[in-house]
Amino acid sequence: MHDVAERPRVAVTPTRRSGRSRITVVLGALILLGLLVLASLALGSKPLAPAEVWHALVAPDGGEASSIVHDLRIPRTVLGLAVGAALAVAGVLLQALTRNPLAEPRILGISAGASLGVVTAIAVFGVGTLNGYVWFGIVGALLAGLLVFGVASRTRDGANPVTLALVGAALDASLGAVTIGLLTVDARTFEEYRFWVVGGLGGRDVDVAAQVAPFVIAGLLLAAMVTRGLDALALGDDVARGLGNRVGLIRIGGGAAAVLLTGAGVAAAGPIAFVGLAVPHLARALVGADQRWTLAVSVLLGPALLLGADIVGRLIAPPGEVPAGIVTALIGAPLLALLVRRARVVTA
Repeated sequence: MHDVAERPRVAVTPTRRSGRSRITVVLGALILLGLLVLASLALGSKPLAPAEVWHALVAPDGGEASSIVHDLRIPRTVLGLAVGAALAVAGVLLQALTRNPLAEPRILGISAGASLGVVTAIAVFGVGTLNGYVWFGIVGALLAGLLVFGVASRTRDGANPVTLALVGAALDASLGAVTIGLLTVDARTFEEYRFWVVGGLGGRDVDVAAQVAPFVIAGLLLAAMVTRGLDALALGDDVARGLGNRVGLIRIGGGAAAVLLTGAGVAAAGPIAFVGLAVPHLARALVGADQRWTLAVSVLLGPALLLGADIVGRLIAPPGEVPAGIVTALIGAPLLALLVRRARVVTA
């Protein structure tokens, strides 16, 4: 009888989930998001009862409750849905494209491009309203994304994950330095920029959401188209090609979607932290590593996190409020630390 070598036992974090459990997670995330939307319409410095919110929605009468709901809370709620979904999905795409679990919208210099666009609008063109400089933020983000992919594609190794991350980090530092230089020479620009850079949903009207909506919709559709290929990329470029995937096209499509989503979200609400970093990790912990399910859950959890942060910011310092960008950092950092602590490393 021959001795049979015992295979080493490994501790593997389960990445597969049954279809039923995944559907349950999606339904739970959808219910949570619905409750937060209702809370976003009802809570603030002037709390409203659910009946008042419902009456203001279906039969607005021009009263105080209708004015609060339609003029103040609906615009920031709609914007929170769009920006939260955009940043979360952008985080999923960037982490998959770069195969870097720490990737977020800043990693490709896109947020820095949006920031420079906003500062340029204020300092050079004299734009003094959010509705005016949101377009500059979008254009700055798009140009930064194109520059990163263009420079990376001309290197010896091409636009691979490492090259993209390095070029993006270099561009982020460079554009950040230019932005700071412009801010130090113009006090008015600094005052305008300070309102935007903190990140939040307050002070934005429905026109801002309408301006960024086409970019968010286009980015989400493009992300859905490349999601299946992202699972193949996780196995390596050679394996992905062997499975019949067009790696270059997947990278271009995923990168374009990430740029559109990040540019729109950052331009509208400022560089809100941790949504694009923490939400994809939370989604994967709930539904496993399948990118399609991760994307589906992230598109619900991203707005839920941002709206929850916005609600908390309204309630903790009445009659004022703490911007959502600060609250997401306070919530997202412990959440990410908890997820990392609970993760188990797979050993060979």
